Amino acid sequence: MTAPDITTFGCRLNIYESEVLRHQLDERDDDVAIFNTCAVTNEAVRQARQAIRRTRRERPNAKIVVTGCAAQIDPGSFAGMPEVDRVVGNSHKAEPSAFRFDTALPKIIASDIMALEETAGHLISGFADKARAFVEIQNGCDHRCTFCIIPYGRGNSRSVPAGAVVDQIKALVGNGYKEVVLTGVDLTSYGSDLPGTPQLGDLVQRILKLVPDLPRLRLSSIDSIEADPALMDAITQDARVMPHLHLSLQAGDNMTLKRMKRRHTREDAIAFCEDIRAARPEVVFGADIIAGFPTETEAMFERSLALIKDCSLTYLHVFPFSPRKGTPAAKMPQVAKAVRKERAARLRAAGDAAKRAYFASRIGQSEHVLVERSEGGRARGHTQSFAPITLDMPAQVGSIVPARVMTATPSTLEAHAL
Repeated sequence: MTAPDITTFGCRLNIYESEVLRHQLDERDDDVAIFNTCAVTNEAVRQARQAIRRTRRERPNAKIVVTGCAAQIDPGSFAGMPEVDRVVGNSHKAEPSAFRFDTALPKIIASDIMALEETAGHLISGFADKARAFVEIQNGCDHRCTFCIIPYGRGNSRSVPAGAVVDQIKALVGNGYKEVVLTGVDLTSYGSDLPGTPQLGDLVQRILKLVPDLPRLRLSSIDSIEADPALMDAITQDARVMPHLHLSLQAGDNMTLKRMKRRHTREDAIAFCEDIRAARPEVVFGADIIAGFPTETEAMFERSLALIKDCSLTYLHVFPFSPRKGTPAAKMPQVAKAVRKERAARLRAAGDAAKRAYFASRIGQSEHVLVERSEGGRARGHTQSFAPITLDMPAQVGSIVPARVMTATPSTLEAHAL
């Protein structure tokens, strides 16, 4: 009997759903390799195909199942790979029977993702990494940004009822987890489909009140323009909400944002960061930025580059624009691939400089570290602001250890455990 072998690509929601699959399938006699794919970029799809082919070479007798967003959007392309035994769309990802081979099933198991109206609150007891836990509170997206294919892989926005979310977090805290990350496709749209239309801030406030033993609550990614007053209060007033916000900004030029069909302006993004920082100065921001969106001129790009300083961004996820078939942006006048690559490199260099400056500012400061690995006489984890950090002694995985930062490298803080 072996545990299911699951390879996960992409977002934290995929990480969570892979863990749900792991619990649902448990140990089994079959040699099954599951690939939980991402469709955000063409590169993500390419990497999944490469991993599938490599697994077939290494495990010729394994049953290979492909699921996730790329499988939902284009199941036929994966079914056409000779290495693949079955394709399971996101529409059937929550059905354990779709991943079994003890009964005859079609090669493609997928249906209209837009027909889904609910997202189940899966109760699972723990995660493979044993340190932080992820809880899905929302799935899908009602927005149609011109560059994004994900709504066609995830469907429309669907929320998990607050009671189910609280029960899941209580169970995880009872099993020793000290940090929970709320995940979703469009987190700040939470509740629009639920009775009474609660908002994300209402849910966060309810979690903080009803799970008082939870030390750390983290948000995976938010759309700042949709942040409601209760959410702003929780972020700025409750120390258990971690001082790290990852923002879906995408660009810093207003014309680019308009052509992306985003709902915020450059000025909105800057004002949000300033308001948060004024109320809670220790908050650190990350952001997604796309380089070389169609029609982007050098001047437009420079405004995105300047956003790093104007919003005091520390952690950047930079994506060279990747035209996804079926999206409006794929039909717009494209920026040359070499220019996209060069602009992405400049964004990353500026992001690296901002991160180094932040790391240097932490030298001599106190941190509380969630330990994720402990080996070789050292422990590694992340601070409250999500800075990677290495401790000078081993520690129990999942524990929170006070420490003082002694030095900083470009990639991590080095600290003495107190």
